Amino acid sequence: MTDAEAVTGGPATRYDPDRPLPLHHLVYLEDGEEVTVGRPDTDSYAIFPADGAELLRRLQEGLPPREAAAWYAERYHEDPDIDDLVAALGELGFVREAGETGEAGEAREPGAVDDPGAPYTADRPVRWRRLGAALFSVPAWTCYAAVVGWALVAMARRPDLVPSYRNVFFTDYYTVIQAALFVVAIPQLLLHESFHALAGRRLGLRSSLRISRRFYFVVLETSLDGLVAVPRRKRYLPIVAGMLADVVVMAALTIAADLTRQPGGALSFAGRFCLAFAFAVLLRILWQFSLYLRTDLYVLVSTALGCVDLHTTARQMLANRVNRLLGRRDRLVEESDWHPTDRRVARWYSWLIVAGYTVSLTTFLVAVAPIVYQMFTGILGRFTGHGASWPELLDSLVFCGFILAQLVVLAWVAARERYRDRRQRLEHVIT
Repeated sequence: MTDAEAVTGGPATRYDPDRPLPLHHLVYLEDGEEVTVGRPDTDSYAIFPADGAELLRRLQEGLPPREAAAWYAERYHEDPDIDDLVAALGELGFVREAGETGEAGEAREPGAVDDPGAPYTADRPVRWRRLGAALFSVPAWTCYAAVVGWALVAMARRPDLVPSYRNVFFTDYYTVIQAALFVVAIPQLLLHESFHALAGRRLGLRSSLRISRRFYFVVLETSLDGLVAVPRRKRYLPIVAGMLADVVVMAALTIAADLTRQPGGALSFAGRFCLAFAFAVLLRILWQFSLYLRTDLYVLVSTALGCVDLHTTARQMLANRVNRLLGRRDRLVEESDWHPTDRRVARWYSWLIVAGYTVSLTTFLVAVAPIVYQMFTGILGRFTGHGASWPELLDSLVFCGFILAQLVVLAWVAARERYRDRRQRLEHVIT
């Protein structure tokens, strides 16, 4: 009896075709003609055709590869390339190596298989699962609705609570504005991402946080890779949970501004600061409509419609339209590589990318540009005029330093992403 050796771009995966293939615990999610299969303990997932997933199920149930291939040939009247399948499974980390510990921490030898009927237990239980369940329980939703409703009524009764770019200027010192909004933005961003994570953890999904970039925005991202193995209807809340946090925070700040008014009815300093913070949160909510940046709303649309890589397909479709219009046939992207669902949806979604750019430009012109104009005309007036005090001049210098520091951070994140992408491409070429 000889061992077979399946070779991929990585290390070889050795196996005995007449002995059961030792596989880790795998989960399966059927979605139309495709099945998502993966390891929930490592967040490694792949999409298989339905027949390929059935073959994998037979392997996981303990059927030796040779017998599983014979079963497949008898049922589907086609001989499978079992070596390539085992190689792919090894590359995905689905195959248990000799002496490797299982999900529950026990050492497993080659040939050992899981009981398909046994419950799955992870060696690292998902933390904060109960907190996630509490944050999205019926009482919690009732509280969120009450807070948002209260804020809307308050804005209807008090026009000075309605969001406006003028709210940003809660003080005459630009450095204080910049520093204060930057400091409070950090816990707010963490809250936004925490809602994503906790909405996933209530389903038993692991999560991780990382720093990334979208166009010229530095952003925090929550990774919920295990979401692909969850039924589609259960994915929506983890996707939009961050926006829920933003809306609730904005409503709470509006209420706080209203409750801290001075005896004469004028807004207090704390109230003006709350409204400035609320306007910054509103900009983040509007940013979600810039679908070309692959925001939460993009993920929601892509998930609801069952797409695989809608963003890339839509961008390539737009590029093909432009190249055909300009007669540049040599630059057309091959459309046969697109997933059928992506191709169908991209016919109309590609125009939403254009709409997303329109939203970004409109938000900048209506909300951001007036703030930038007022700040920089004020700074210029301080340096060119003769009535500016030393504190005002120092404030202007420090403010310009803050702006420069943000540009440096943005350039560093962009360079890091470019280096990482280049390194990944190089590794792919080498292997």
